[in-house]
Amino acid sequence: MAKTNNEQVKLQRGRANFNFIGRAKITDFTYKLDEISEKSGYQYSRLNLGVDTGNGNVVYAELMGGFFPNGRDNKGNNRDNLIYVNSKEDFKQTFTIDFEDRFNEEILKTVNENNFIKVGLEKYEEDGKEKTLIKKFLSAYDAIDYISEHLGDGMVVNVKGNIRYSMYNDETQMRREITSIFLSKATEEKFKAGFTQTILIDKDSVSKLDKETNEYLIHAKVVDYLKEYNGKEVKRNIPFAMNYSFKLDVENPDRTKKVLTKFFKVKKGVTELIMEGEFVEGVQMGEVTEDDIPDDLKELIELGLYTKEEILGKMVIKGDRVSKAYLTKPYIQKTDEGVKFFINEEKYQEEDLLLDFMYEDEDEKDTSVDDAEEDVNEDDDDSWLDEL
Repeated sequence: MAKTNNEQVKLQRGRANFNFIGRAKITDFTYKLDEISEKSGYQYSRLNLGVDTGNGNVVYAELMGGFFPNGRDNKGNNRDNLIYVNSKEDFKQTFTIDFEDRFNEEILKTVNENNFIKVGLEKYEEDGKEKTLIKKFLSAYDAIDYISEHLGDGMVVNVKGNIRYSMYNDETQMRREITSIFLSKATEEKFKAGFTQTILIDKDSVSKLDKETNEYLIHAKVVDYLKEYNGKEVKRNIPFAMNYSFKLDVENPDRTKKVLTKFFKVKKGVTELIMEGEFVEGVQMGEVTEDDIPDDLKELIELGLYTKEEILGKMVIKGDRVSKAYLTKPYIQKTDEGVKFFINEEKYQEEDLLLDFMYEDEDEKDTSVDDAEEDVNEDDDDSWLDEL
């Protein structure tokens, strides 16, 4: 029998961040500006930004925000347009700001820096030096409007943000919410689709080696907040199931085994650790060699029309479409004891990860589940409003 919420150890979210560096990919689907929800009357803007990190890898991050015009929804109900923030003096202290006061400089002075979305897409000169104009926004609605005016396709950007998890049809859904976007001078060899994530694993987390892909599958849990499940109130942090991949070092498989043994082998209970990784999404592109050059192109090289390097520079090998999250190495952090990686084998037990809200007696089931499911399947995508 699952423990009740009072008996379970309170789960902590830990790190869940991403950092993308690459070329902005702007399409007709990147922006939705000043959309009006037919269901609620909510006016919002949405950004779904693609970042091309090279070799066919395009990763996406998002922003969304808005307000209720005149402070009312379609049914005439009063809806407060409030922004929830943390105090600059004490992060644990929270308060709200009226939407119309989001540009009030005196109020903004009292807000913690972590509450702002920071954008640096313009340059200016000062004392002969090029500097970045940094704009700060409390509302994603305003940040999206500014980004749409200043971000062009192909610009090299550095995008950072938080990874958030939710549940839909008992499956884990991932969102990558932007907290900052800046122009970058990084060259292609510095492009990346990285992330840092606190994960929970047990003795059954590591699968056997897939000999076709030379990868191990890591079944892990990540912690995030869940408001409700099938119409039933939850309002606490829960463990979401996530699958990660770990590559075998084919030239030194013993090294891979040592890494798996040190970080992923759990004898009992639950191990918490912080890992770095990278997202791979899109069509994988492989490198080519001279042997891959077809005969007709070799003839052009022999005729002196192209060099071998020019031909190789234009060739790629397209692979399968993929969407994976690879764990690469433990996250190194500074502590009072020096620089070290984080791993904790005593913080949680297996029973702490039980989803007790899924277990209930038949006579206690919420009769509003069917209505809730109908709402989820509406054409209007308003489920995210519950988190505001």
